[in-house]
Amino acid sequence: MKRIFDLTLAIVLIVILLLPMLLIMLAIRISSTGPALYWSDRVGIANSIYKMPKFRSMRIDTPEVATHLMLDPEKFLSPIGGFLRRNSLDELPQLFSILIGDMSFVGPRPALFNQTDLIALRLANNLDTLIPGLTGWAQVNGRDDLSVPEKVSLEVDYLHKKSFWFDFKILWLTFLKVMSRTGVLH
Repeated sequence: MKRIFDLTLAIVLIVILLLPMLLIMLAIRISSTGPALYWSDRVGIANSIYKMPKFRSMRIDTPEVATHLMLDPEKFLSPIGGFLRRNSLDELPQLFSILIGDMSFVGPRPALFNQTDLIALRLANNLDTLIPGLTGWAQVNGRDDLSVPEKVSLEVDYLHKKSFWFDFKILWLTFLKVMSRTGVLH
């Protein structure tokens, strides 16, 4: 049922958001050098690496580390990068990852391939059995404000409580968080 929900919602959102996504791509290309899409190596289900697309919000010379680990991430933002991140628009291409099955709407956010502390804690708690999500229980309970152990604790909570209705609740809370821009760095 979760996969059918993911497919249906992804198709509907892609159809609705196709023109805005094309305009975002154009704005990125006009405002900075480099491609409009950034392909990030992420850890998926069963600890497999996959390529996750995002609209590029950072300059092309940005180090490949989690934003919260950078000393001054603001200096790497592209001219419209701050706007894209504040409004979570940089995440829209992940709808295609949901469509092909690399991601789900709800699950643990996919770790960067080099976030070894997060990956190790997830493995120790069987979280590698979950498909990564566009949003998750940790995102609606602190997002970038959470430490790695706090994030994993919330993801374990999700693992034990997961259901269609819990996913629906998380999607609704995500919508509210995005609208209020709560817990978002940059």
